[in-house]
Amino acid sequence: MLSTFHIITGSCFSQEVVTPSLTFSANAEFYYSYNFAKPANHEMPDFIYNYKRHNEFNINLAMAKASYEKDKVRGNLALQFGNYSQYNLSAEPNWAQHIFEANVGIKLSGKSDLWLDAGIFPSHIGFESAIGTDNSTLTRSIAAENSPYYETGVKLSFANKKQKLKTALFILNGWQKIKKPDAIQNPSFGLQINYQPSNKFNLNYSNFIGSDRPDSLHALRLFHNLYAIYKPNDKICFTAGFDIGTDKYNATDRGIWYTPVLIAMYSLNSKYKIAARAEYYWDEKQIILVTKTNNGFKTFGSSFNFDNQINNNIVWRTEVKYYKSKDSIFSQNGTAKNNNLILTTSLSIKFQ
Repeated sequence: MLSTFHIITGSCFSQEVVTPSLTFSANAEFYYSYNFAKPANHEMPDFIYNYKRHNEFNINLAMAKASYEKDKVRGNLALQFGNYSQYNLSAEPNWAQHIFEANVGIKLSGKSDLWLDAGIFPSHIGFESAIGTDNSTLTRSIAAENSPYYETGVKLSFANKKQKLKTALFILNGWQKIKKPDAIQNPSFGLQINYQPSNKFNLNYSNFIGSDRPDSLHALRLFHNLYAIYKPNDKICFTAGFDIGTDKYNATDRGIWYTPVLIAMYSLNSKYKIAARAEYYWDEKQIILVTKTNNGFKTFGSSFNFDNQINNNIVWRTEVKYYKSKDSIFSQNGTAKNNNLILTTSLSIKFQ
């Protein structure tokens, strides 16, 4: 889940705004994960979609992208493969599972930064990306894994002259959908407001209004995402996020789910970085995460990672992550447990 404003710093890493007519980029992330619960099917828990395979070497995401922007026209096309697309896009048609991004846009005004874009985009919700090196932590938060990473539709966006305030309106096929489900006819909607008064601070609000269930159920999903990124200097960065949503959990009753997350990153020097994450996901009514237990999904998560920037294009990352749940939702050797420990290491190569 990552902001679709292309020139906003949506993480603790600084980004330069470069707009030649045609640019190419590529990245690949190789990884090894070990789940101490030793799942027999070599898969991580159901709520995890990245770094999904246990005790084997694999590719999380390999992606190549071409971007074009000149005068009043722009477009992006990115193709992908790896565990991320295999698991996170498993409900999409085969032709769509290898599309990371495909969109075109036209500028509607010669005097202001007003654009109309259509196609497949990275999600306008959240501060985490499917691209590993864009994130402060190696793996994704529970919040990111269980809200949209991508979306399909039309976007109307505007930025003021100083590029400090950016807004966007969306008409979408649904909650993380490329192909619209057969039983859903109504469109979904979204809003994003991003305020970045300086390079040190970024405040974002995004929402989703629509349905992820057949129209006959009249289940309206309302979802709100708020995050702030504060970078007081070149060494320290703090990210705080909070998601809350409401939807039907049966044919008649509505419930809520929510999740706060806090991430701190510290650069030891130009080569080494460390980061820590604390999070909590509350979904008692099992709207998003179904456990079939008495208390639903009530889980704390924490992680710590160490990064080694080998050169400008290659980074080696290692992370230890621990989950503890209210109910015994994890399985180890056929026995239900309420905790889970996972170790992940990755090697990312990126060219742009």
